[in-house]
Amino acid sequence: MSLLLALGASLAWGVADFAGPLKGRTLGALPVLLWAQAAGIVALAIAVAARGRAPHDPAVLLAIPAAVSGTLGIYSYYRGMATGTMSVVAPIAGASAIVPVIFGIATGDHPSAAQVAGIACALVGVVLASQEHQEGRRRLAAGVWLALLAAVGFGFYFPPMHAAGHADFWWASLIFRVTAGVTILAAVSVRRPPVRLGARDIAIVSAVGIGDTIGNVLFAASSAHGFVSLTAVLASLYRIVTIPLAPAVRRERVSLPQSVGIVLTLAGVVLI
Repeated sequence: MSLLLALGASLAWGVADFAGPLKGRTLGALPVLLWAQAAGIVALAIAVAARGRAPHDPAVLLAIPAAVSGTLGIYSYYRGMATGTMSVVAPIAGASAIVPVIFGIATGDHPSAAQVAGIACALVGVVLASQEHQEGRRRLAAGVWLALLAAVGFGFYFPPMHAAGHADFWWASLIFRVTAGVTILAAVSVRRPPVRLGARDIAIVSAVGIGDTIGNVLFAASSAHGFVSLTAVLASLYRIVTIPLAPAVRRERVSLPQSVGIVLTLAGVVLI
């Protein structure tokens, strides 16, 4: 069941993390994230109120650092997807799967040969995917640094959220969403972007927020029975959902070495 829940989180995140950055390209990352967080908070508040149970384990508060790290990751991901090629940024951000494996090793897990090979594949893939040729010269592709920052943010989301979800996944999800919402609101108050959206855009962005929230709840629920080094990596497979949508919808083209890098990165995540 924990594996199915983690894979369900991967599917929900994959769709949301394609549609969200796509709207972020035209509306801006912060307005999209603000409305998405608001929709997620409302949906979770209703679910938690209907459940009618108070949290009993202080470990649910670990959702707070998870939210700070995850918000850094999602904002960097949106910005990277806006400035770079989505087919390149997404798999690099998906290398976040390496972080929970390293965390698992540090806390007593023993990686298999396949996992070690997967980490190597992912790292080589990131290097290849991040390079592009222009006018006979090789340079770092646009959005790569933001994609790497997103990978770090997403990676450090998994261990504390896993622990919080093990305590109470409903309350952990709500605390995570409220903290993320407050963090985004603080960024909006500093940057002051226009946040008023039309009714159609609000509906789409709200659907993105609810999809992302479903992913958070499913991952937190999977934490009750699975190891973080397994459930987090399975949840990281959502890039496999995102990546095929980019060339299909946006008609993106990447070079042959970048294509090899994308495949290696995804293969690395699967091996891990």
